[in-house]
Amino acid sequence: MNKEVNLHEGLIYIMVTMSAVDSSMDDAELERIGRLVKFLPVFEQFDENDILSTARRCSTLLSEPDGLTLVLDIIKDSIPERLHDTAYSIAVEIASADHEIRNEEIRMLQLLRDRFDLDKLTCAAIERSAIARYKRARNR
Repeated sequence: MNKEVNLHEGLIYIMVTMSAVDSSMDDAELERIGRLVKFLPVFEQFDENDILSTARRCSTLLSEPDGLTLVLDIIKDSIPERLHDTAYSIAVEIASADHEIRNEEIRMLQLLRDRFDLDKLTCAAIERSAIARYKRARNR
């Protein structure tokens, strides 16, 4: 299997990995992946029809021995430094999709933060903006 991926595939790998890290990829997370690919400018040149095949390749890699480490290396190699904060923001979006961030997702965000060598202030700002975006009008 070809383990070199382009920028768009790397970003989708982030979303798939964030969705799968807690062993459950729910409908809210899958819908969010599709919406982000359609909406975000970073995906302008990406063919939406390739989402599923890219997600499957990522899932296959994740199931290999040391799959998470392999996928994190691929992600790091495929995303230029100038887009590391964008990639982290996309990861936070997926983690926030179900309005509950689990310990596994927090750990994955830490791994991405370390791989991308992002400072804590930048990450805190990205995380805080997600909290603000996903507040509900009423408490549930």
